[in-house]
Amino acid sequence: MAPLTLADELVLLAYDDNGVNRLGRPHLDYGLAGAVLLELALAGRVEVVDERLVVTDPAPTGRRLLDDALAEVTADDKRRRPKDWIGRLAKGLPDRVLSGLVDEGVLRRESDRVLLVFPRTRYPSPTGAEPVAETAARQRMVDALLSDGPVEARTAALLGVTRAVGLDRKLFRELPKERLKAHTTEIAAGDWASAATKKAIEETQAAIMMATTVATTAAIITTTTS
Repeated sequence: MAPLTLADELVLLAYDDNGVNRLGRPHLDYGLAGAVLLELALAGRVEVVDERLVVTDPAPTGRRLLDDALAEVTADDKRRRPKDWIGRLAKGLPDRVLSGLVDEGVLRRESDRVLLVFPRTRYPSPTGAEPVAETAARQRMVDALLSDGPVEARTAALLGVTRAVGLDRKLFRELPKERLKAHTTEIAAGDWASAATKKAIEETQAAIMMATTVATTAAIITTTTS
């Protein structure tokens, strides 16, 4: 099996053992788009220059999901901000990532109906237990949060994106909220990536938070006015 991307790990963390998305939409969509951009930044393919996302190396990464996004950014004739790319890249991402995990045998797809009427698709693991890859990702994050030592770049990025979409509070309920927030902030400020890469990651995380905040606010307004 090919190594998982940050987007793969985010999906595994976002879905519970029953195969149900506990993060909700469109938070997952925006988080996945951000995870793709974070991975491209870590791979040295994109940077943020004058608040705009630019391609610094158009060479393929060898991962279809990442390379499709890289090609789209490369081909665009406008220099857009990271927040603009979050919405553009989010379309269809959950289905693509989930289908890839199903093809790899990490998850399975189950379709049924709620109350025999409403169609539902779930994505539990083939064994019914937490996938090994999810356990490994979660443990990396817990180890980073409990340690005062250096944090590996991909783990730091994964912590950042889970925080940006509000998933950290669901994943680490056993950790005091203030400690979780403080340590995540410390990790984000740590020396685990180049200045250019960290800037791209920080801008992307801010863009995810903005997109999810706007979506949540719109949903609340719709609910209260309907």
